[in-house]
Amino acid sequence: MRLRLARRRHAAGAASTLAVAEVVEPHGRNELQARGPDPFRPDRRLRWRDHFVLTEHLLQLDSIHPGHDGLRIAQLSDVHVGQATSDVRIRRAVAAVNEASPDLVFLTGDYVTHSPKPLPRVRQLLQGLNGPVFVVLGNHDHWVDAAYLRAGFEDLGYTVLQNEHRVVHVKGAPVTVLGIDDGLTGMEDVEATFRGAPTSGTRLVLAHTPPTAEKLPAHAGLVQFSGHTHGGQFIVRGLTEALFRRAGQPYIRGHYRVNGNHLYVNQGLGFGFGGPYLRRGSTPEVAFFTLRTQQAAYVGAT
Repeated sequence: MRLRLARRRHAAGAASTLAVAEVVEPHGRNELQARGPDPFRPDRRLRWRDHFVLTEHLLQLDSIHPGHDGLRIAQLSDVHVGQATSDVRIRRAVAAVNEASPDLVFLTGDYVTHSPKPLPRVRQLLQGLNGPVFVVLGNHDHWVDAAYLRAGFEDLGYTVLQNEHRVVHVKGAPVTVLGIDDGLTGMEDVEATFRGAPTSGTRLVLAHTPPTAEKLPAHAGLVQFSGHTHGGQFIVRGLTEALFRRAGQPYIRGHYRVNGNHLYVNQGLGFGFGGPYLRRGSTPEVAFFTLRTQQAAYVGAT
């Protein structure tokens, strides 16, 4: 498999499209003024803290069902509802996902941070995602109230996977979604997740912590979608990578090969841009993926 970053654009532009606005323009320090109505802010101000980037990725695989050539996936991770993340940013991210109309939506953990106070707002802010939505939990979710979050997502019709798998038919063919619980809190059970699951075809893994990829069956044609690291959060070249490796987190952002499988680490939507937890060199992200078969990619190249 080859993963290629196809394009990257700031969600300020996407948000402007959603708001039927032509462009955004500077309006004071760390603030933008939208032209046209803003569906989420009556005062029409798009603060810098409300922004994120949309990233597009091409996944070329020889292990997926031929019917899944062109299948689209959206991933949101590390939303951290509360004072650390703008509510407007979260609702804009949901709107951006729906505008893209993906075939599958993945939520990969950490919907709160430390306080239980924002728990009711998780459901409020993440409701309305279209299409099959699959959810795994992160370490902060277990530290705060995993049972409450699971119940809330299930009330929305989302599928929460805690060391479980589900088979869903998309584009006329089965997709196996394998959801592994959080590794940092010791809740992961890879064996239980794979027990009874199909051993071939399109198989997609959700796990909050990236090192879970090291425990997957080797050379099995799997793709794992993770978060947790916030893309390094505060990047100081050389130092950030060394600190993460020392903490047992060698996978910080983007695409990796791990034991013959593939891993994508999302930079996360939460924190930074005016909140109490600073980001530097790592922008809040909503990621989109297009699956292509190796054969189709080869034909397209000719």
